[in-house]
Order: sequence, then C-alpha cells, then structure tokens
Amino acid sequence: MSRNTLPLAVAAAIAASACALPAAAGVTVYQDGDKFVKVGGRIQLQYYYNDPDPADPLASDDSTDDLFFRRFRVYVEGGLYKDWSGKFQWEMGKAKDGDELQVKDAFIQYTGVPNLKIRLGNNDFAFSREYLTSSKKTQLVERSFTGDHNYGVPDKNLGLHVIGHTAGKKITYGAGVASASIDPDSDKLDFDSPVNRNDDFNEGWIAGGRVEFHPLGVIKYEQGDFDRKVKFAVGAGAYSWSNDDDNNTYTDPAGADLSGGVTPDVDEVTAFDASASFRGAGVSVDAQYNSYEAETVDSTVTSGIFENGEADLESYSVEGGYMLVPAKFELVAGYQVLDADTYAEEWTRTSFGLNWFIKKNDIKLQLTHRMGENVDGVKDEDLDETFLQMQYVF
Repeated sequence: MSRNTLPLAVAAAIAASACALPAAAGVTVYQDGDKFVKVGGRIQLQYYYNDPDPADPLASDDSTDDLFFRRFRVYVEGGLYKDWSGKFQWEMGKAKDGDELQVKDAFIQYTGVPNLKIRLGNNDFAFSREYLTSSKKTQLVERSFTGDHNYGVPDKNLGLHVIGHTAGKKITYGAGVASASIDPDSDKLDFDSPVNRNDDFNEGWIAGGRVEFHPLGVIKYEQGDFDRKVKFAVGAGAYSWSNDDDNNTYTDPAGADLSGGVTPDVDEVTAFDASASFRGAGVSVDAQYNSYEAETVDSTVTSGIFENGEADLESYSVEGGYMLVPAKFELVAGYQVLDADTYAEEWTRTSFGLNWFIKKNDIKLQLTHRMGENVDGVKDEDLDETFLQMQYVF
C-alpha cells in the first residue's frame, strides 16, 4: 500500500489579554484583585500511518492510516481569594460511545507557602521527567516508553500533590499521595486515573516523588532549546503502589486468577526513575531510565510481562534536537528501549523528525517517523509509524 499524505490545518482563537499569573498559556477573561477567571486549551490534530512487518508470515502486513484529534482539551481556572484557586480541564478528543468527556486536571490549589504549590485533586503524579513534560512541549509527537502510562508511569491521580523549589530554583521537587488505578493487562503495566475508571480497574494507593538539581538555571518541563543558554539538570524519582483489594475482578476468593493470565489483577508496584537534561546553543538532549517491579495477586500467573506472578520492567530513552533555524525549525531524533524478563528481545524504537515552530509551542507542525523492532518483545515483530501533527494552544 502506498504511503498517504494529508495536509493538516487547525485554527482556533478565544478572547484576548495577557495573564498576570505565572503560567504562559491561557487568557484571562476577568481579573479584579485576587478574583480572576482564566480559560485555555489545546487542539492537536494528528494524521497517523502505520506499516507493520509481522514476525508471523501468515499475519496481515496491511498498512493503515487515520486522521483524528489526538488531544482536544479546554480548561477553566479561577479564584476568589488570595492564595486560593481552582482548575478543571476536560478532554473531548477521545470521545467514543457513552464516554464523551474525560476529566484531566481537576484540583484546588493553595500557594500561601513561599515557593510551594499544594494541590488537592486530580493532577500529574511526580514521577518521570518525560511524563511531566507537557504534550504541548515535546520534541517527538508521542512520548517514549519512559513517559508512557501504559508501561509503569503513573497517570493523573486523585489525591494530595505538592510542587516546590528552593529560593534560587537550583533544586525543584514534587511529591504526592494519591488514589491510583491500574487497568489489568498482562502485556502492560497500565496506570489510569481513578476519575475516569472502568469497572475492572484495580484500585490502590500510590506514594512517592522526585527531585531535580539545576546548577546553571532551571530547565522547565519543556523540550527544545529556545533561549540558547547553557543549562543542565539531573533528577531522580520513586514511587510505591499497593492494591487496596477493593476491586479485584479477575481473582477468586481463594486468590486464583480467573482471566487465564490475560488480565491478571496487580497487587503492588515499586519504581525508580533517573534523568539528565542539557540545553545550550540550540541543542536539547533528554535521557532517562525507569525500572519497575510488579506482582500480581495470583503468584502463579505467567503471561505477557509476568512470570510466576512477577514482572521486572526497564525502559530507556534518549531524545535530542537541534534548532536549524533558532526558534523556527528543529531537527529531532530519539531512541527508546523497553525490556521485560519475559521478552525474547528488547523492544526498540528509533525516531527522527522535523518541527516547525510557527509561534513557538503555541502553534507548531510536527513530523515524526518511528521505526519499531521486536514489538512487545517478539523477535522480528516490527512496526514503522509516521505521525504528522498540527498544534494550536491558547
């Protein structure tokens, strides 16, 4: 099948006026002292093409393509009193059947403590720089394994979250205690938000956090070098998740798996991440390593990434870019690895692409081609993918 090409164009606008609050995105539609209302959102229209090369010669190798809203989000943020505010954001891009909206951020925030934000509600859990980098500000169209909630990275979770930094911002940190759900699947370690839960999600509690050191100035959760100043940062994080036994739908009262190993209930997960970032002279590089240990409720499950009820999962990623034309055109590349003890071979992905910043990250066009080898750890199971995405942020 020949490769398809499709021009993408997205245009959107909403109100005007600059916001006096720290965040760059969004527009303030009302402000009077401590009272304010701010709105914003993102539109990511994506064309996706995939070309499989299966290990099984009898399996289909037909390529497919699709045009869809990868993300279509709107948020409202507001406050009535000093140091207090609230924000809620919803996703319409994944609407299907009766699931027309998904809740994303939804929290109450207190900023009365210097250099600290305290959030109560649904928010990003403090683990993985790759995940904490907004989808609006990534160099590749899709995040790598080290930022993917399908492979051990916590999603937005419902609980207490703190975000802070030292006075000079050389050290930044985050921590949280929250309710977090896992979607049972023997091929994945799939975290999901309890706010948008399915009936079979395993329920549990997660605690952890991460810290970063920025000796030459803070590197925000944003890829690409726009200011061309030399900076670097190193960070590490960890978490522990435990099933609270409230919703083990695939385990009988005696503790045996009822799913045939396809969707085993997960009992506990512990994880660690380490990252390093560099910016300077138009060059941006981010490297990360994640490791996970997980156990199923039934200790005899051997399926997918689990063997005798246990899974050891590791992921690595290196992503980089160079501004061919400062703040306008960026050449990008990446390499990522996912490995489990049960894999016959490491699952690898090699990516390259080009970003066109029409208005920096607010309006940009991204092209990424990704070559996958040994998909799901199956030797010679390969998949090539092409992503073309237009983004508008307001």
